Formats: sequence, C-alpha cells, structure tokens
Amino acid sequence: MSNLEKIGLAALRRLEAETAHGLALTALNAGLGPRGGPFTTARLRTGIAGLDLPNPIGLAAGFDKNATSLTALARTGFGFLEVGAATPHPQPGNAKPRLFRLAQDQAAINRFGFNNDGMQAICARLAQRPSGAIIGLNLGANKDSADKAADFATVLRHCGPHVDFATVNVSSPNTEKLRDLQGKAALAALLEGVMAARATLDHTIPIFLKIAPDLSHDEIAEVADVANASGIAAIIATNTTLDRTGLHGPHAAEQGGLSGQPLFEKSTRVLAQLAGLTDLPIIGVGGVGSAEQAYAKIRAGASAVQLYTALVYGGLSLVDEIAKGLDDLLARDGFANVSDAIGSGRSGWI
Repeated sequence: MSNLEKIGLAALRRLEAETAHGLALTALNAGLGPRGGPFTTARLRTGIAGLDLPNPIGLAAGFDKNATSLTALARTGFGFLEVGAATPHPQPGNAKPRLFRLAQDQAAINRFGFNNDGMQAICARLAQRPSGAIIGLNLGANKDSADKAADFATVLRHCGPHVDFATVNVSSPNTEKLRDLQGKAALAALLEGVMAARATLDHTIPIFLKIAPDLSHDEIAEVADVANASGIAAIIATNTTLDRTGLHGPHAAEQGGLSGQPLFEKSTRVLAQLAGLTDLPIIGVGGVGSAEQAYAKIRAGASAVQLYTALVYGGLSLVDEIAKGLDDLLARDGFANVSDAIGSGRSGWI
C-alpha cells in the first residue's frame, strides 16, 4: 500500500461509513485508484461457468451498487466484477445510519435494504460498460413487491443483454422474507422462473445463486439438491451473517448483516460442505482479506473468491497483493494452475 493510499484510507475512516464509501467511489471515478488492470499468470488464469478469468479474485456485490464505477473498477486488479443488487424499481433502502465499521474486528455491519437506482438506470450504465472486463449483476427484489420471486426474472430480462453473468440473491438479511426463498420448494420455483427468463435473452449467460451462511446442514443439502437440478452455473457462498459471536466495539449489536473477518470460518465451512454436495463451481466469499485466506477458500472447494469489506481496511491495492500472494502460494505448493488446488484442503473444513 502506498503512503497516499494510507493517508486516504485514514481520512475516509474518520467520516461516517456510508459517506466515506460514496467519496471512495468518487475518488475512484476521478482516476485516483489503481490503473494497471488485473495481475495474471498462467497459474492464476482460470475458467468458471464458461467465463475466462485473468485471476480468480472478484469484487463482491454491494461495492458498486448502481454500476457507476465500471470503467474505473475494470482498471483495478480484480479478475471479475459483480455490481448491484438491482431491483425492478428504484428504492431508497432502510433509514440511515445503516453501515457500521467494526475496526477492531476488521468487519462491517450493514442494513442497506437493497438501496439502488432501479434496473432502468443500472441497465443504461451497463449498456456503456468497458470492453474486456468480466461484469456480472446481482439480482434483487423490491421490499414492497407482491411477488419477490418474479422480480429476479424481471431484472434479468431487462439487464441480461449487458452482463456476463447474473446472481440470484436470496440471502440478504435486510429485505423482509427474502431469505424465506432459500426453502427447497420456493427456491426451485424461483430458479425455474429465472431460467425461463434467461431463455428469452439473445445470448445465454450463466446464472449464479448466492446463499446465506446461517443455513443448517440440512438446509445446505436442500439448496444443493435444488441447485443441481436447476441449470444454474455456480453457487456463491456466502452472503453476510446474522451471527454476532465474539464481536467488539460500540456497533457490535447493530442490526443487519455482518461481513469481514468474523465471517471467514463460518462461510468457509459452508462452502466446504457444499463442495461435497455438488459439482457446480463455488465462489467463496466472506472474510477474504489476504492471499492466505483466498488460498484457504480455494483449497476448501472454491473455484474463485470475492471480497469487499477488506477493501475498507486494506484499500484497492489489496487486490493485487492477494493475487500476487496467491500465485506465490500456488507455486510453493507445486500447483500449475489454481484449478488444481480446488478442494485440496477440504477435509480440514468438514
């Protein structure tokens, strides 16, 4: 991390968290972020769901909710980007404050509630996306929707022509009854509708499913059964957690989803269990803040990883550090390609 980035991060952390995030996006769009593009080697280049990635380090949904920083983010070190979540209609989300740093825990709690500009505005920005980058969209449902399951298909039909993949997000804890859609029957019906919507697109894109880390073993098995039969291309494990075990500081009891370092072990155990129940590729999310943690998720069964909260504490230069460190770890252990390492340490997580 450069001295300039250290100064910038220190200044942002003195501001209210959501205000700081908005300023970070403004600075990124002004050209103050990394510009070198993703670090890549023969070991890091990989494929997932038909997408060719320069490295397996992705940006998780939520950082660029409204797809306002696509060009700037495409110049950073990420191998792929996920923006959103987008809902059919714009919505303001929950009342502020709704984002809280837990610096001692290298974590954050948010209860945004799918605040976004709506699919029309987001689609217009995606239509102007930079070439060469792998960009996906997280699909969401409006809070006041009478048919939340149908909202996912609606957004996909509208925005699908402009993205490389789309993620069905039924795992946010901040939209009432959304997580209920992870039940076996509800999830099967929802994914059937989404896959039918995908069939109307001019070109086929892979559909991912993002799940919560708070599912029981039996619930994870049910999700795997539905996913295996649905035609989706990958599972993202996991979203934020409602667990508050072992947190510190004045914001530890805030309502919302917890992300960052405290989520690492829980989310990694979920993906390791999933890896034994499906042949679908899994994208590991939750607590990735170092090359060692990215490598651990890959060895637990992930084909790629995503991160977001770690950027609050490590800045965007962290992405290159993780990619380069991962390359070194793969070389150290004799793996010719990241794909060879997938699941090699899964037994330690189950």
